[in-house]
Amino acid sequence: MRLGRLLARLVIGILFIGYGAQKWFGWFGGPGLEKATGMMDSLELRPGRRNAILASASETIGGALIAAGALTPLAAAALIGTMITAIRTVHFQKGLWNADGGYEFNLALIAALLALVDGGPGQPSVDSALGIEETGTGWALAALAAGALGSTAAIKAGARASGEPLEPAEAAPAGPVKVAA
Repeated sequence: MRLGRLLARLVIGILFIGYGAQKWFGWFGGPGLEKATGMMDSLELRPGRRNAILASASETIGGALIAAGALTPLAAAALIGTMITAIRTVHFQKGLWNADGGYEFNLALIAALLALVDGGPGQPSVDSALGIEETGTGWALAALAAGALGSTAAIKAGARASGEPLEPAEAAPAGPVKVAA
């Protein structure tokens, strides 16, 4: 057993369960489904209710799977998709640092998820019990790609539903990211 890997899975998984429960049920000071729906609509992730439910489910169920070490690459892909979407729609334009509302925390969670996929969930885990815990770099890259594709699909579908033209420059400005020291 690798204690660090187990603790990482539990902490990351429980945090994501909490994020999903905030959106879905309003727990832990979260907005609940109705306000999360309004937030999704305001971000042009339409229909807002469907996207609020999907984001909540991805975070809650994906977090539970990560904590259990179950279907780790699939769970990570779903969670990475929600984090990339959050970066693209909310945090990117605010810069890197979390103190300014930036995306550093989302990026750290993506990196942690990729590390768990690359190294496997370890023991004890559901994946280990099923004999599918050996993942590696290919699986990590696949989870990252699937998350990025899922994010892009959600953003494009939202733009189509709102009648907005699809302009990728609005989601992620081109050019170097300026990082204040």
